[in-house]
Amino acid sequence: MSYEKLFETNISSESVKAWKASGKKAIGYVCCHVPTEILLAADIMPVRLRATNCVDSSDAEAWMSSFSCSYARSILQYLMNGTYELDGLVQSDGCMMATRILDNWEHISKKNGKSQFIHQIGAPRITNDYTIGYYKTELKDLADKLGEFSGTKVTDEALKAAVAKTNEVRSLIAQLFELRKEAKVSGTEALRIMLAYCDLTIDEYIAALKEFLADAKNRKPIEARARLMIIGSALDNPEYIKVIEDKGGLVVADALCFGARAFGDQLVIDDKDVLGSIAKYYLTRNTCPRSLDNRPAIHKEIVETCKEYNVQGVIYEKMQNCECWGGEAYYLEPDLKNVGVPMLQVEREEQMANAGQLAIRAEAFVEMIEK
Repeated sequence: MSYEKLFETNISSESVKAWKASGKKAIGYVCCHVPTEILLAADIMPVRLRATNCVDSSDAEAWMSSFSCSYARSILQYLMNGTYELDGLVQSDGCMMATRILDNWEHISKKNGKSQFIHQIGAPRITNDYTIGYYKTELKDLADKLGEFSGTKVTDEALKAAVAKTNEVRSLIAQLFELRKEAKVSGTEALRIMLAYCDLTIDEYIAALKEFLADAKNRKPIEARARLMIIGSALDNPEYIKVIEDKGGLVVADALCFGARAFGDQLVIDDKDVLGSIAKYYLTRNTCPRSLDNRPAIHKEIVETCKEYNVQGVIYEKMQNCECWGGEAYYLEPDLKNVGVPMLQVEREEQMANAGQLAIRAEAFVEMIEK
C-alpha cells in the first residue's frame, strides 16, 4: 500500500530533501492564512510547520518565554534543532505567538549566518471590501517577492493551476469526511492523514489519498459508544485523539486548523481578479475565532456540523496561553446546549504529559453521554 506514508505521525523531511535536491526551494508556514497557492505558483514547496512529538522546547523557551504557548515554542525548537531544513518562512499574523516564531527565527538564523527568506503578511481581523483589498495587496507583495526568490514569476495562469491542485485536495478531504460520517475512518486516522499534507508534495499527497479513499470505502463501520466532535486550539498530535477513542468515543468531526479548517470548501476563481479571489477566500473562510466579526458564524458552523454528523458530545481542547481559543467556550456552550449537545472542556500542552487525566475525563464524558 503506497498510502502508508499518510499515517506517519513523526515529521518527515524526505519529500523536502528530494524537492530541494532538484534545485527548487521549500518554504515553511505556520498559520493557514498563508495561501499555499502562491507558493505553488512560484514553484516552491509549501511546508506547514507543526510541533508533533516535540518533548523538549527548552532552547526555544529561552527565546519566546514560558508565557508563549508550547505549540509555538515547539515549532521554533524544531527550526532551531534542524528538524526542519527549509529555505525560509512565510507567516501571517494569525495569532501573536505565530508571529513570535517568525521574528525569533529571523534573528536566530541571522545570528547563525543562515540565509533565509523571511516574510510576514497582514491578515485583517475584520472582513469587508476594504480589508479584502488590503489583504490582496499583501498577497501581491508576497507573490512578487517569492517569484524573485525562486526565479519563477507568479502569474494568473500559474495561480489558477495551483488552485486546481488545492481544490482537488479539498475534494478528496470532503470524501474523507463522508467516510468519517459513516464511521469508516476514525478521528485518529483522519488527523494523521490531514497532517501528512504538511510534509508531502501536493502531487504525492493527492496520489496517496486517492488510493486510501478507494480502499477505505469498503470498510465496515466502527462501533463506538459515542460520536464526538473535537474543536479548539491547533492540535497536531493524533495520539491525543487516540486517548479519547480508546475510551469508546469516535471523533467523527472536528473544527481544527490542522483538520477540517485547514482545507475548507472549493476556492472559486474570478478570471478577472485571480489574486483578489484568493484573498477573499482566505479572509472570509472561518478557520478560528481570531477575527472580530466571524465568531457567531463559527459557532453556527459547529452546531450545524453536530447536526449533520449526529454528534453526541463536543470536546473543547484549549492550549495553555492560547490567544484565539482562550475563552470561546463561554460563548459557544449555550448554543450547543440549545441543540442538546454537551461539551467537555480540557486544557492541554503540546507535550502529552496529561494523557492519563485526559483518558479519565474522556471515559467519564462518554459514560455520561451513554446514560
